[in-house]
Amino acid sequence: MYKKNVALSEPHAACGFHCIKTKDITVKIGNVTIIENVNLHIHCGRLTAIIGRNGAGKSTLMKAILGEIKHEGTITFEDIKNNQMEDLEVGYVPQHLNIAKNTPTSVYDLFASYISNSPVCLFKNKKLSEQIKKQLTIFQAQDLMDKQVCDLSGGELQRVLLSIAITPVPNLLLLDEPISGIDRNGMELFYENIGNLKKNFDLAIIMISHDFDFVRKYADHVILLDKTIKIEGTPDEVLSSEEFKDTFGMQWE
Repeated sequence: MYKKNVALSEPHAACGFHCIKTKDITVKIGNVTIIENVNLHIHCGRLTAIIGRNGAGKSTLMKAILGEIKHEGTITFEDIKNNQMEDLEVGYVPQHLNIAKNTPTSVYDLFASYISNSPVCLFKNKKLSEQIKKQLTIFQAQDLMDKQVCDLSGGELQRVLLSIAITPVPNLLLLDEPISGIDRNGMELFYENIGNLKKNFDLAIIMISHDFDFVRKYADHVILLDKTIKIEGTPDEVLSSEEFKDTFGMQWE
């Protein structure tokens, strides 16, 4: 789980963040090309879904945007005047979080370590506890605050990570298959909250997903990736395309 905290005091429409542009993004590991010449133009206030087969480079592209891996090409964040922004707040929920069994870390400890500037003490800070509980409530995870992170189910952990990732509400939210391990009720709650985030805050959301029903219902823009962009457009355009059929061996009805 990742938070890139920078000096924007109002992480919503007032911050002036406008769009993300990538030009010719290429990632190679040794002689193997993972993604090649990826060009994106992603606006705030939109949910962009990235789809593709396993190994298509989806998570690699997300890590390149985060600056976690070396890449060729450029990634720029622009304000409403098309000037490059250096200060940005990014929330990121990974596909997996490696927590060793029997690690004595509670949800409170994990959350507090990300949002507090002071060390997490043995005794809870009442004000901080109230803040954490309020944020966990967004994804109905408030009852998990005292549980050990290593004891959480997949769905419970994802709800906690989502709560952390939007504290405070970022300019850019990156979600790497965040509904993995979440039951149907949890998925509906997730979709509802993502919709509210998009509606009430002018943030860009990029989400890797294999749930094509979700993509059709909630995404504004869809990118089909297979090392490079095969096609992009509205959900209906992409899911009914020949490129989608060639990739997945079917068309989504």
